[in-house]
Amino acid sequence: MSDIRNIVVLTGAGISAESGIDTFRDSGGLWEQHRVEDVATPEGFSRDPDLVHRFYDARREAVQQVEPNPAHEALALLDKRWDGDLLIVTQNVDDLHERAGASRVLHMHGELLSALCARCDARHRWSEPLFGRPECPGCGEAALRPDVVWFGEMPYEMERIYDALRRADMFVSIGTSGAVYPAAGFVRDAREFGARTLELNLERGEGSYWFHESRQGRASKLVPEWVGEVLGGMPS
Repeated sequence: MSDIRNIVVLTGAGISAESGIDTFRDSGGLWEQHRVEDVATPEGFSRDPDLVHRFYDARREAVQQVEPNPAHEALALLDKRWDGDLLIVTQNVDDLHERAGASRVLHMHGELLSALCARCDARHRWSEPLFGRPECPGCGEAALRPDVVWFGEMPYEMERIYDALRRADMFVSIGTSGAVYPAAGFVRDAREFGARTLELNLERGEGSYWFHESRQGRASKLVPEWVGEVLGGMPS
């Protein structure tokens, strides 16, 4: 690993599933209980904001009841000890990476524990329900919505992500299906920029053929093993 200096890690639902967070796409997942159009689009929010608030209030409450697992903790250790560039890009809206101790984290799909004001565009840390239309602490308007990226909206900080991919020596995808763009295209971009690419997933994702190497298994086992390899190869 002596030739690796800059690392980009992409994490998806699979890394948090072992902490007890329901996924959206698996059998029995959240999308099977609700139509995507009703709870994860701007149009759905305009149509029935109370339904959307109840949906995300339940998710927000559930996230606060679970704990990081060994995969989150391993990435937090990498964050602490890696002296090169590291960016953990997560598609997850939970805060388990941060609670495990990681700080170099980018939430491309937003965060459940954040509220966005549709009037003044201010963001506020938020752990309570949004149902009932509480006022924005900034402008005083009852215009808060979940600070999550819905279908049809642009993921956050894409320019920063692509800049990191251009400079990456290694790109690692953890617990993601490889089905949702633009994140599904990151491996191809990283590889074309010259990075070594590695997939750690319960099973091969839709874009597995883009990876130089793919390992199958539970994130709580694979991620600590990989981090051990990376940190073990650091110069003494």
